[in-house]
Amino acid sequence: MNSRRIIEALLLSIGLIVAAWVLGQALLQFRAADRGVGVKGLAEREVPADIAIWPVAFSEADNDLPRLYQTLQEKNVKIAAFLQASGFKPEEISISAPSITDRQAQDYGNAQLAERLRYSGKSTLTVYTRQIDRVREAMTRLGELGKQGIALSSDNYENRTQFLFTGLNALKPAMIEEATKNARISAEKFAKDSDSRLGKIRHANQGQFSIEDRDASTPYIKKVRVVSSVEYRLVD
Repeated sequence: MNSRRIIEALLLSIGLIVAAWVLGQALLQFRAADRGVGVKGLAEREVPADIAIWPVAFSEADNDLPRLYQTLQEKNVKIAAFLQASGFKPEEISISAPSITDRQAQDYGNAQLAERLRYSGKSTLTVYTRQIDRVREAMTRLGELGKQGIALSSDNYENRTQFLFTGLNALKPAMIEEATKNARISAEKFAKDSDSRLGKIRHANQGQFSIEDRDASTPYIKKVRVVSSVEYRLVD
């Protein structure tokens, strides 16, 4: 009877050992199958802007409201003539309605009001064009308007010139392909260093495209950038 129990105990122990070994091998295989590497691939391009939005703004002040409107209108005509002489078509130039401020209404009771002109007005002409080089050249000649008595308002953020790039869709396929290739190169190096081989892609994320100025001095040159994230399986 004791011998039988001993044999059963031995068989049970052997069974547990075999089961543990099988489970261990399964876990090892699972971990081997679960091995992977995540990498990122970068692609960049420098491209010229293809649209310019150029506001040309100026301000005037007067105590006589009708005369102020007349002055704004006359100077709008001069600026429009300057822009057309610089090579811009009439349809590329738009004139916004003038903005008039009554300082007396704003500063009621201010003792210094008598020393100031009552009305101030601002007018803006905006050039919307694909002629980037013409915009840059004309901007260097704005002093000609100063000689005509037009004081331009260029310090305000709202008056800054914008240079845009709208050709992203044409670049996307080649840049995504380049970023993916660069990611694979990084993954292959990692696999080689770890004595492994690359398997199939587990997960891929194209990433967001960004368009920024190349630097503060050349806003008319853009840097287009995309980073793709790819995760590969690793196999022995």
